[in-house]
Amino acid sequence: MPSARPPSAGRRTEESRVPKVVGRAAALAAVVALGVAGCGKSDSGDGGPAATATASGSGYACTTPPKAPDEAQSQALPDKASAAGKTFVATVTTNCGDLVLELDGAKAPQTVASFQQLAKSYWKDSPCHRLTTSGIFVLQCGDPTGTGSGSPGYGFGIENAPASGQYPRGTLAMARTNDPNSNGGQFFIVYKDTELPTDGGGYSIFGKVVSGMPILDFVASRGTPSGDGPPAQPLSILKISVTEKKA
Repeated sequence: MPSARPPSAGRRTEESRVPKVVGRAAALAAVVALGVAGCGKSDSGDGGPAATATASGSGYACTTPPKAPDEAQSQALPDKASAAGKTFVATVTTNCGDLVLELDGAKAPQTVASFQQLAKSYWKDSPCHRLTTSGIFVLQCGDPTGTGSGSPGYGFGIENAPASGQYPRGTLAMARTNDPNSNGGQFFIVYKDTELPTDGGGYSIFGKVVSGMPILDFVASRGTPSGDGPPAQPLSILKISVTEKKA
């Protein structure tokens, strides 16, 4: 069974990376820009009016997402105190419908504080630019430009990385470069249980998907031409709202 190298999120001048299986180049591969179509759930209207493709029996139809921004907005790193000890719920509106995420500010306060800030406007019309389908099973998002090199202009260190290297289905984690302090705006969602290397510190887990996994399954089922690149059935983030989860 092939091992894989883990995903990573780019700093401002570097491409964000995703794991590569053994037998490919030792350096993590550059990320490719996303295409122009997205997907939406056909029976809810969440994906917009103009369906462009369907998957037989899936219940989903694809629509055309907005044009991605030309550049990422530079911001300042927020204070982690705003998220420390709290749990949040993020509703990610995509052109496939809604993904609902639970964010763990107790275990990853800096990461969650950053996610809260970037959710306000940074990820508007942001394509998910990379899907991996061999060895590791993740969808990588968070670069508004869809090129894999966009960043909010700041970086921070690793939080809550599993010593085991195990990333279960539904895990929400940060992507980064080889620099452990290069966490920024890019993140990945695991759609099938995945083991990632722990060298370099691993990858910060900061939450999980609590609703919407069928959307990711649908995108993953369509694959990618290379096995590691833009999804054949693209997905774009339209907006994100974040609220604190009360006990």
